[in-house]
Parts: sequence; C-alpha cells; structure tokens
Amino acid sequence: MKREFKKIKSVKGELKFAGDKSISHRAVFFSSMAEGKSVIKNISSSEDVKSTQRVFNELGVEFTNDNSELIVKGRGKQKFKAPLVNLDCGNSGTTARLISGLLVAQNFSSVIIGDESLSKRPMKRVIEPLSLMGGKIESANSTLPLSIQPSDSLRAIEYTLPVASAQVKSTVLIAGLHLSDETKIIEKFVTRDHTERMLGLPVNTIQNSKVVSSSENFYPTAKDYFIPGDISSAAFFIVLTLITENSELIIKDVSLNPTRIGFIELLKKMNAKIKIENVRESSNEPYGDIIVHSSNLKNIGIDDSIIPNIIDEIPVLSVAGIFAEGNFEIRNCEELRYKESDRIKAICDNMKLTGLDIEEYPDGFRISGEIKKAKVEFNSFNDHRIAMAFSVLAMMIGNESSVEGIECVGISNPTFYEQIGYVSQQ
Repeated sequence: MKREFKKIKSVKGELKFAGDKSISHRAVFFSSMAEGKSVIKNISSSEDVKSTQRVFNELGVEFTNDNSELIVKGRGKQKFKAPLVNLDCGNSGTTARLISGLLVAQNFSSVIIGDESLSKRPMKRVIEPLSLMGGKIESANSTLPLSIQPSDSLRAIEYTLPVASAQVKSTVLIAGLHLSDETKIIEKFVTRDHTERMLGLPVNTIQNSKVVSSSENFYPTAKDYFIPGDISSAAFFIVLTLITENSELIIKDVSLNPTRIGFIELLKKMNAKIKIENVRESSNEPYGDIIVHSSNLKNIGIDDSIIPNIIDEIPVLSVAGIFAEGNFEIRNCEELRYKESDRIKAICDNMKLTGLDIEEYPDGFRISGEIKKAKVEFNSFNDHRIAMAFSVLAMMIGNESSVEGIECVGISNPTFYEQIGYVSQQ
C-alpha cells in the first residue's frame, strides 16, 4: 500500500501513545509466568505485542480484554501447557528471543518460528548463552526455527554480553528465574533495563560494568501494571515538530526510561527545544510529559557510547539531520543491518532518491548536500521504522511524495497515520 503526502505547514496539538512496546512485552511475559490474575493497563496495540500474547495463549495462558485493560490469568512456575503447534512469533524479535529463555526451563518440547523477515535475523546470540546454561536449543542456521527440548541440567552462569542487546540479557535472566543459584549478566555497554526494573532484580556496578542477577527468588507474582506511552513511537512526532516551522506539540504520559531517551539528549545537544515535565513512576518505570517546539538544529558528532540507546531512533534522527546545519554522520551502528530490514542500506537508498549526497559505510553512513528532487517515491522495505521515518521526510518535501509499503507500521504503531492527521496542519 502506498501513501502520498502534501507538504506540512505546522504541527499543533497534544498526543498520547499506546503503551511502550518493550515494557508491554515484558508485562505480558511476567503476568503469564505469575500464578493468578494480573491486569495490564494501556498495553501496546502493536502487532509485535499481539504476537507475544498469541504465543502465551498457545502455552495455556488466558487473556481477556476489558475496555482499555488486559486481564491475564497466569499459569505459574513451570505450569505451562505443552503447545500443540509451533509457536509463531510473527515479526517480533523480542518475542522470539525472550520466549527462548522461558522454554529451555520447561518440561516439554517446543518449536519457535516467525515470518520471513524474523526468520533471517540472528539467533546465535541467544542460542549460545542458553546452551551454556544447559538448555537444549537447536537451529540449522542459527536462525529460526528454534527447536527446544526439555533439559534436566539447567544451571546458573555468569555471562558477559558480547553485543549490546537487552533481548539477550533478558532471555538469560528469564532462564535464571528458574534456578536457585544466581545467574549473572555482565554488560559493558548500557542497554534497555526494563526487565530488571520490572522484576526488581539486583543491579551492581563492578569495574565500570553493570552486573544484573536473577534467581528463583525473583520469579514474578501476579500484579497490576500501567504501561507508559511508547517513547520510540513518539520520536517520529518529536522530530517532525522540531523540523517544521511554527510548531508546538505536547506528548502526555510517555516513557522516560533513562535507557530510552538517549535520542532526546542527543537532539537537545543539537539545539532542540524539548522540555520534560510532570515526571512520576509506575512499576519502577519513570514517565511524564514532553513539550516540543520548532528548532534550528545543528548536527554534532555522535558519541559511540550512546548508540545502543538510540538504535531504534536512528532512521528518524537521520531525517532530522537533513534539516540541521552541517552534515549528519553516524558510525558504529552495524546492528542496524540486522533489524527488520538492513536499515543502513534502507536509509541510504531512500536518501539517494532525494538527490542528497550519501556515503554508506559497513557500520553507518554520512549525509550531506541538499534535497534536489521536488517529488520522491520512498520504499518502506517492509520495515515499520523506515516507513514512519520516510513518511516524516515525505511530509517535509510534499508534492505528493510517497512511501510504498506503509502497512508495516502496524508492527509498532497502528495509529501512526491517524495521529499524523490529527496534529499536522496542511
């Protein structure tokens, strides 16, 4: 499906977003693992989170929708039902990787599958640590499908993350919840910390590394959750407001987790007018309101250390970079090549269509010059973040510039285009 755009004149109004996708995944996980009734308020409406629900439904968990609340009847520790079918994770890497850590600790066999895109994404990063724990997990090509057999020798380990990945960290910690001894994850680069916050896991700093521990003492219990708005979905609207003249946008009740707002800190250094107000907490997760105004942005050098915490926002940050003074360059983000698409290639290919000067590197890219084309037809590459980022750019170019393959936005924000229509002035 293709969508065409007129040039936007301004952004005005107030938005709220459905629950943060990363936090919603974990709320479904831990509610399903707990015994008894949990209630999740403002859960993400994304297809990815629905994939997590479908997988747990196959494992015997009951879900009931009651207005804006999801009621979960959890199974309890090692009381899941053996699935009668392969567990289909759709396009959700979070579902596939986190469920692996749970399934290696169960007393039944299972097979994890996904769609064509997910089936190409690397799974060795979870197979390796779970195998070190004694988990019986196999794959023909270190990709999906994953075949998991019961193990009678699951053991705690101490594991240093070889890549900055909250998903790898989380799957090992989830497996560790089934053991009496402590499993420890050592990370030298900061990654999203939703799992440890939600479970209340011990976190220490040793020789400049973060050490997170899990054991059966922290196995989840039934409780109520409120999920703050999705900050990654908000990023597209924040950038759109910043680069559009005479604009102001208020975003209410959105996640302000410190490991997720690196892109806001970066934009502030680029001279963005962004203000945060009314900060409070739910389930150890901070959230609040963000006020954004049109800004004259300036490109700056991007520190390698923040890359893991802005990885999902790089597509839309590259759009901001076009409208900022100077050239936009980002390196050490090779992980982008292993997302729903090869995002480095997708960004560069789309940017080239505008007449901008693009240099593509194995681990990043550089954008310089000016937009020379009056009308551009972008490709989503079936990647939700590419679709939304280049929808923002298409609105800035106008003249019925378009994005092909927009249906993929449902992976993270099914209401993206409705929200765009609500706050944009043509």
